[in-house]
Amino acid sequence: VQLQASGGGLVQAGGSLRLSCAASGRTLGGYAMGWFRQAPGKEREFVAGINWSGASILYAESVKGRFAISRDNAKNTMYLQMNILKPEDTAVYYCAAPKISGTVVSRRSPSYDYWGQGTLVTVSS
Repeated sequence: VQLQASGGGLVQAGGSLRLSCAASGRTLGGYAMGWFRQAPGKEREFVAGINWSGASILYAESVKGRFAISRDNAKNTMYLQMNILKPEDTAVYYCAAPKISGTVVSRRSPSYDYWGQGTLVTVSS
């Protein structure tokens, strides 16, 4: 399974970006997925997660109300719409998926087995 994250870039504070995570080697349908991020000098942290159907979604408190996670199983792609971006959102963003299907969405990185290469989001003040 390969996950390819894209859509990062440089944006001013208050702006928006949409990240995409495309999967190859396996269909995403049936699997929970998540977005994590890692800022320079900090540990990787959970951003958002979505179960296989999209009916169950979790967000980190720091992004709730500004970010929206979604998925299109027909396109084998997951998205993260990021609005009202802040300088503290600057990080490398990673998408992730577990090996086992049907699991509940998790905030814990050990729950995910496959990781994309990351896409850099830089928010200037």
